Parts: sequence; structure tokens; C-alpha cells
Amino acid sequence: MSEYRQLSSNEETRKTVEGYLHGHDTSRVADDAVFVVMGSGQESKGRLSIEQLIDYFYNKAFTAHFDLKELVVGEGKAVAEGDFIGKQNMEFAGIQPTGKEVSVPLLIKYEVNDGKITRANIYFETDALRMQR
Repeated sequence: MSEYRQLSSNEETRKTVEGYLHGHDTSRVADDAVFVVMGSGQESKGRLSIEQLIDYFYNKAFTAHFDLKELVVGEGKAVAEGDFIGKQNMEFAGIQPTGKEVSVPLLIKYEVNDGKITRANIYFETDALRMQR
């Protein structure tokens, strides 16, 4: 049985997600959170697994950052749209690195309860990466 969680207010949701997005502050992520890469179905469960996922994307497979374009916030939910910008360092999803900077559309839907991110659905446009070869 899961524990009861209170949806965060709009203000608390915005503060939590903005805090997380500024440097991927995982203290804003619940211990039992789940992040899902929607294109592959890959799930990262728990803060440590999520930290490893973030490190892989932003520091290993790529040297990259997230350029936020828009943040839409509601009670306990937020959607961040932007671009994943950086250099591909290694093979990713069957795509070999070219050494060129890439810019890939990225959209992430967050669920926020009790002031912590409890879930993120990550939509990474792999086809856009493939087209920049």
C-alpha cells in the first residue's frame, strides 16, 4: 500500500521544479521517485538511480546542459520544454558521436507531491539527434 501524498500547490510545484532544474538539485527529488525515458521505457527508480541517469546523460554520453524555454505549472504538475545542448561523447541509441555540438528538443513532465518530485516522464527527441549527423 502506498503512503498518502499531498499534491503540491502551484507555487510549491514551481519552486520545487525550478530548484531542481537549476543544477539538477536532486534534494528536490523524492527518495522513491521514478524517472522514465518515454522513448525507450527505461525507468530509474530512487534518487541514486536518478542521479546516475542524469550523470549519464549530461556528463558521460554527452557533455550537455538543458536550456529551458518554457515552464508550465499546475497543482502538483509541471512541464518543462527546452533544448538539450552539448557535445555527444559516445554512442547513444545506436548513434555514433560526430564531435559537433547538438541541440535536441527535450520535454519533461513532472509530478510533485509534498514538495518533492515523485515522477518525471522524459521525452528526448532521438530522431532530431540522428538528423544532426
